[in-house]
Amino acid sequence: MSQPVQPPNPPQQPYGGGQPTDGNPYAQQPGSPNPPQPGAPYPPQPAAPTGNPFAQQPGAQPGQFGGAPFQPAPPARTNIGLGVAAALGAAIVAAILYGVIAGSIEREIGYAAVGVGFLVGFVGSKVGGSNPAVIGAGVVFSLVAVFFGQLIGMSMIVADALHVSFSEIFFDRFGALLDVWKEEADFMTYLFLLLGPVAAFGGARKAVG
Repeated sequence: MSQPVQPPNPPQQPYGGGQPTDGNPYAQQPGSPNPPQPGAPYPPQPAAPTGNPFAQQPGAQPGQFGGAPFQPAPPARTNIGLGVAAALGAAIVAAILYGVIAGSIEREIGYAAVGVGFLVGFVGSKVGGSNPAVIGAGVVFSLVAVFFGQLIGMSMIVADALHVSFSEIFFDRFGALLDVWKEEADFMTYLFLLLGPVAAFGGARKAVG
């Protein structure tokens, strides 16, 4: 006698045994988590201002993440005292060099007077800056430097002619030396005196330019 045929296994229920709803296989099955509610799926994000994607976001502190621009460094202060002192020191050195050169060759050179003025003005303004007091001091010191350079050169020439020491002419007989300078001064002597201050002004402009 034949055995009764067992019916085929019933189809398995997918994911909890629920049947598709209304023929939609992607509809929510029983026991599955609730889907997102209608509306925005994410919390609203603050939008950047129109046209500027790098604008500061709401709530950010000023200066956060480098937002604040760098402040320019304050300009360096000019040191008037050091500038005047530097110009005076340069004038003393330049006067001695100018006098030695003039006394050695027994005549004055216009380029030497220009070099004296330029050196004094350049050094003073390089140290003290573009302050008018420093530039004015350089102009005055260069005039004095050329003048004393002429006296030093003349003292060397007179001392050599009289066979005496330089110090005796320059220090002991300074009044007589001035009288000789006045008698010997000519157009070129005064021109060299003017070249020094002009060159000093140019040297100052060069130092701060």
